[in-house]
Amino acid sequence: MTYSMTLDEDTQAHPLDLIEQIVAANDWPFDRRCDDEMAVEVPGKWCDYSLYFAWREDVGALHFTVSFDMKVQPAKRAAIYELLALVNERLWLGHFGLWADEGIPLFRHSVLLRGQENLNVAQVEDLIDVAMEECDRFYPAFQFVIWGGKSVADAIAAAMIETVGQA
Repeated sequence: MTYSMTLDEDTQAHPLDLIEQIVAANDWPFDRRCDDEMAVEVPGKWCDYSLYFAWREDVGALHFTVSFDMKVQPAKRAAIYELLALVNERLWLGHFGLWADEGIPLFRHSVLLRGQENLNVAQVEDLIDVAMEECDRFYPAFQFVIWGGKSVADAIAAAMIETVGQA
């Protein structure tokens, strides 16, 4: 993701202020629920993803999640937990989990910022890029298990196929 805008990174008093500037410059719908929380909708390859940013001043950490537009029924949860283990083995940053109360798969990552001056555009860009890439890569695997009736092994194999070109 490349941002063609001028941001005033040096005057950011709060990490979500910079994120809000980036989100607004990309015309993504968002809701700054309070000073420390923001929800954003971003179009992905398979669906619109719900991004959520939360700042915790006490630990100097920015927590970030991306949730899918699907629900895992209780009968499929054991298979999804198996899929999560296999998917997470393949990630360098972040991890996938299941929001148990809602049955929604999501990608999670936290960035520690304690001792740093400010969050910068490159960090936000990388955070969103990595998350979106991984969500787009593994979204079909979740669909295969939840709706397609495929085995976990088949779903992960399909997700790992590198496609070349466009149809």
